[in-house]
Amino acid sequence: MATRKQADPSPESLARSHRQRLAAEEGVRAIADVERQASAVRKNMDRLRALRQAKEADDARELAENPPPPPKPKAAKRVKKVAE
Repeated sequence: MATRKQADPSPESLARSHRQRLAAEEGVRAIADVERQASAVRKNMDRLRALRQAKEADDARELAENPPPPPKPKAAKRVKKVAE
């Protein structure tokens, strides 16, 4: 038996199609939000990386200009003799 499409969809099928359409729209919004957040994270990482590299370069330049003083020689430890 061949089934024929109904001219008027049932309320259940209308509700189902409405829910599916809303879910698809929400999915598009969620993906766009995730991409926007990922872009913001990458931008912040680039900013922090640039700051870190600038600080490391400044520290290296400072160390080259002002080398640390040589370490002082350590005094030999005296061994205490125990009386027997």
